[in-house]
Parts: sequence; structure tokens; C-alpha cells
Amino acid sequence: MSTIRERKNSKGNTVYQAQVRIKGFPPQVKSFNRKTDAKLWANKIESEIRTGIYLPETQTNQHTLAELIDRYCANEINDRKSDKEKVRAHLKWWRKELGSYYLNRLTPLVITEARNKLASENKLIPRAFKEPKISNQKRSNSTINRYMSSLSMALSIAVKEYGWLQSNPAHQVTRKTENKGRTRFLSEAEISRLLNVAAEKSNELYVATMIALSTGGRYSEIRFLKWKDVQLKNDKIIYYDTKNGDNRGVPLTQELKKVLTSYKKVRKINSEYLFPTADGLNVLDIRSQFEDAVLSARIENFHFHDLRHTAASYLAMNGASLIEIATILGHKTLQMVQRYSHLTDQHTAHILSTMNEAIFQGDIELKAE
Repeated sequence: MSTIRERKNSKGNTVYQAQVRIKGFPPQVKSFNRKTDAKLWANKIESEIRTGIYLPETQTNQHTLAELIDRYCANEINDRKSDKEKVRAHLKWWRKELGSYYLNRLTPLVITEARNKLASENKLIPRAFKEPKISNQKRSNSTINRYMSSLSMALSIAVKEYGWLQSNPAHQVTRKTENKGRTRFLSEAEISRLLNVAAEKSNELYVATMIALSTGGRYSEIRFLKWKDVQLKNDKIIYYDTKNGDNRGVPLTQELKKVLTSYKKVRKINSEYLFPTADGLNVLDIRSQFEDAVLSARIENFHFHDLRHTAASYLAMNGASLIEIATILGHKTLQMVQRYSHLTDQHTAHILSTMNEAIFQGDIELKAE
């Protein structure tokens, strides 16, 4: 129950002390200059305690966003299936911008203003063993939303597990409208140029590009492949612990099997990885090599992830259904592969045309009315 008491403070002024006492919970006390404010506060606190959502104010003003991000990166981020480094980069930006804020001061308005600053900056291009390079392009709406998602995940942990926040302020910030997913894929001539350049630059880049084009694997799946994941005898590559949380087996084509068989003969024997660094302990940053190869091959507006789109597009154009494409790419729903539906339509039209020719043989003239 709650009580309101009229008291005199040290200056002799009248104040109203609100006190909430509920069995099993420490007393909550706060003073106000107005009796109305004291009643409102007491009713609010009593309601929150009884419904189990009350969080003492001392918790939210003891911890900063920087402390939250540091704890999240140390204890939680490694449980993610993928994109660990991207999330770290996102949280590093938020820590730099808002890290000094106490969590109870991190309002939706503060987050919105920081998000708008993020949108006004030029995006960074990661580089292996070097500082990121500043590009001449702004971050896309989808990238901004990924930054927001990374922040929101950390704040949600603060609410649900750490007890540092009562609610997540990022949930009240509107996400940016995203464009439809990219469907950029290479022509046969572009594929040929890219593979030739990749082969000139390094064995690792050539093999990684071949795997991406042949299996539709994600960058993170390919980059961290181990030789035990490549089953040459069974004509299969296994992607373990993927973004969707499942293991995914993809058949090896004869062309890719030949490449991997040759590559295995010149592998670094001091590492279990397909694409190890010189010491064999870590994996190479294939993406930076790939970006150089794209430029050398005179290919515009193309990223490593677009190799996945290329594989899916050629599957669609050669008769694969959306369900088959989703299975190969590792999507649990058809929503992500709807972008290829216009390509499968061409195959569907051919099937319908063939079926019609078989059924309707000869022309029949309609009678005049």
C-alpha cells in the first residue's frame, strides 16, 4: 500500500513524502513539492511492483551505454550465428556517439538524432589489417536499420537479463524504409572475366569465387570453411551452424569438385581452414581481394554477396523452382527468393507452352453467333 505524508524539509518548506510498502519488496520513498505529484508517483510505483515490471531508478542511472555495449560484446555477441564482426562494428559506432549516456537518459529522441547523424555520414569500407576506408557514398536505409537492430539487441538484453532498463527506447524509433533487395547478377561474359582475374590474383580468391557461384553460399559460410566440411568423396559441401541456425549440405558440381581436388593438393598443411592466413591460425579477408578483382575485371556495382544472387538467378533461369532455390540457399521461407520469381516465370511459360501444344492439337474454328 502507499501513503503520503506532509513534512518540512531542511529549509522549512512543506514537502510531500510518498512511501510505497509491499510485502516482499523493499520500501520505496520519494519526496515531492506537490501532493498531486506524490500521489501519481506512488500509484505508478505500486502498480509496477504488483505487475512485476518495476525497476529501481538507481539501476538505470548507474550504468552507461558504453558499459552495456562492453558487457554485451564480452558475454553475448559470440552466441550469434553470424555477422558477429558487423554487429561489433555497429556497436562501436554507437559507443562512440552515445556511450557516455546513462541508460535512463537514452531517450528515443537521443537515439533518433544519432541515427540521423549516421545517415548523414559516408559509409566505411572494411579493409584487411588496415583502418576502414571512407567511401563517397552515404549509408543506405537498410544499413542504418542494421545499425539500429544491433543497438536494439543490446538494449533488449539490458531489459530482459541485466535488469538495467525497464523498457527498450529503440523500439520507439521508426525504422527507415528499405528498397527491395538487390538482384544484380553477372552475365556469362562478366563471370568469365571475373574468374580469370581471380585466378591471376590468388588460388584462394579463385576457389572462393567458384564456391560462391556454384553453391550460393554466404560470405561468412565460405570464408570459414574447413577441409572436413568439403566431402569430395560424397560430392558435397556442408555449411555448419549457418545464419538460420541449421546445417546445410550443397552438392558439388563436377567443375567445382575438380577445382577443389586440385586446390587440396597445394593446401597449407598447417591449417584446417580452406582459406587460412600464413600462420594457419586465422582466415583470410577474401572480400578485400574480391573488390580489387571486380575493379580489374571492369565490373560495376557488384559485391561478394551478389555472387549468391548470381547463383540463384542462374538456377531460376535453368528451371529451378523457388522452393528448390530456397533449399539450396538455406532460406526457411520463400519470401527471400521471391525476387527471382520473374526468372522462374520464363521457365514456367515454357512448360505451359509445351503442355498446351501436347493437349491442343489442331485448330478449331468457333461458330459465328
